[in-house]
Amino acid sequence: MPKRAMTDQQIESCFEVLAELRPHLKKATFLATVRAMESEGYKLTYIEDMEGVVAVAGYRISTNLFMGKHLYVDDLVTTESARSAGYGGQLVAWLRHEANEQGCKVLHLDSGTHRAEAHKFYFDQGFNIASFHFSQQLDET
Repeated sequence: MPKRAMTDQQIESCFEVLAELRPHLKKATFLATVRAMESEGYKLTYIEDMEGVVAVAGYRISTNLFMGKHLYVDDLVTTESARSAGYGGQLVAWLRHEANEQGCKVLHLDSGTHRAEAHKFYFDQGFNIASFHFSQQLDET
């Protein structure tokens, strides 16, 4: 059953799994980064088994003119050793329920173009490709 990560220890326990999806993350700054993101509406939920945390989702709820109130999934990952055990589906079901409970009209996410297995999973979970996502790296100056 998914649980919200509220305490420092719960947040820190999600690091190893999230680092599989986001290898640039640094353990030393992870907690402070998540806490800063929480001030912008970010929330973490996770699933653990007897071995520890096996799946994590990071999300936020917001409103825009395009979709109205929506739940955006920033991060969704199951540790490689626990894939295909149903944890990802449990997280998506939990996120869908959370979105409905919060009055959201849309549940959505972005996925890197190279992640074919993830795309198959998202299609199986009822997601559709709704748009292209464009980005541009900006100079730090």
